Amino acid sequence: MTDRTKKRKTLKERTLHLGIDVPFLVCVLALLAIGLLMVYSAGWEYSVTTLGEKPDYLFKRQVQFVIIGIIGASIIYAIDYHRFKKLLFPMMAVVIFLLVLVSFIYGETRLGARRALFQGSIQPSEFAKLATVIYLAFWLYAKQDVLQHLKFGLFPLLGILGLIAGLIMAQPDLSAVITVVLMGGIMFFIGGGNIRQIIIVMVVILILGSLLMFAYPTGRQRVAEFISGLQDPQNASYHTQRSIEAIVKGGFWGVGIGHATTKFTGLPVAPTDSIFAVIAEELGIFGSSLVIFLFLFFLWRGLHIANQAPDLLGKFLAAGITTWIFVEAAINISVMVNIIPMAGNALPFISAGGSSMVTVMAGVGFIMNVSRATAHQKNIEEGRPLDEIIDLRRDDGWRSVSRPRRTPNA
Repeated sequence: MTDRTKKRKTLKERTLHLGIDVPFLVCVLALLAIGLLMVYSAGWEYSVTTLGEKPDYLFKRQVQFVIIGIIGASIIYAIDYHRFKKLLFPMMAVVIFLLVLVSFIYGETRLGARRALFQGSIQPSEFAKLATVIYLAFWLYAKQDVLQHLKFGLFPLLGILGLIAGLIMAQPDLSAVITVVLMGGIMFFIGGGNIRQIIIVMVVILILGSLLMFAYPTGRQRVAEFISGLQDPQNASYHTQRSIEAIVKGGFWGVGIGHATTKFTGLPVAPTDSIFAVIAEELGIFGSSLVIFLFLFFLWRGLHIANQAPDLLGKFLAAGITTWIFVEAAINISVMVNIIPMAGNALPFISAGGSSMVTVMAGVGFIMNVSRATAHQKNIEEGRPLDEIIDLRRDDGWRSVSRPRRTPNA
C-alpha cells in the first residue's frame, strides 16, 4: 500500500466533528416554526381588539423578535463562553438596575403589576432568569473547592437569589420568583452542593414561598381557585375553565389551524400565556403531544450537550440553561391543564413576546456554544481542528490543479 493510499484511508476514517449539534438545532427550529404559526393564528384578533393595531401586527413583531433572537444566539455561539466571565458583573448590574427601574421608578402597571418598560417591550424579570442561571454557572465553577462550606457556598447563594427574587417580588411577579429560586436550587444541585444543604434550602423555599403566596391577594386567590378546580372543574378559575374548554374542543386531531373559537370568546391572552390551549384546540391531542415531545427532546439533547462538555463550566451552563427553558415550558403547560396553580410563565419559543424570545434564544446560543467547544476539542484530539480547510478534492483523489501557463505572446 502506497503512502498516498494510506493517507486517503486515514482521512476517510477520521470524522470532522461539526460545531453544531444538528438534532438540537432542528428541535429549536421546529419549535420556532410552530410558535410563528400559532402566533399568526391566535394573534390577529388580539392585535385588533386589545392592541388596536392591524391584524398582522403581533405576528410581524414576533418575526422581528425571532430574527433578533437568532442573530443574538449566533453572536453568542461564535464567542468562547469562558470570555463571558468579564461580562458577569456588568450583566448583573444592568439586570438589577432594570428591576429597580421597573419596580420603583418607571414601571408600567398592567393587570395589577409593574413588570414592563417601554410600552411592554421589555420585561426585566425575563432577563433576570437567564442572567441568574449564567451567573450561578460561573459562580459555582469558581467555588468548587469551598462549595460544601456554608460560609462560602450556601449563604452567598441565598444572598444572590434573595436579592434577585426580592426585586422581582416587588413588582410583584410570583411566577418569575418561583422560577428564579427553583433554578437556584437546581443549579446548586448540578454544581455539586451538599445534599443536606439542598434539602434545607428546598424546605426553606417551600415555607417562604407559601408565606409569600398567601401574603398577596393574587396568590391566595390562585391557590384557592386551583384547589376548587381540583375538586370540581366548574369551580376552577375562569382562565382554567376556558383553557380546558379549548382542549376538550380540540379532541385528538384538533379543529384545524385558524378554526379555534375559544380564542375569540374570552380565552385570556391567547397569543401569550394561553397559547398552548390554542395549540390543543387547533392541533388536538396529537399536535399538543408533539409540542411536549419536542420539549422533552430539547431537554434530553441539551443535557447530552452538557454531559459532553469539555469542562465543568460548560456543563453548568448547558445543563442550567436547558433545565431553565424546560421548566418554563413545563410550568406553562401544567397551568393550562390545571396541574399547578395559575402562573404567568410564557411558553418558550412559542408564546408571543420579545423579552421571552430574545432571552430564550440567547440561552440557546450558550448551549450551542458549549456544543461547539466540545466539537473543537474532539477535533484537536483527533488531529483535525475545526477550522481545518476542508479538502474539496475528495481526499486528494483528483489530480493536482495545474499551474497557470504563459501564452507564447506573454
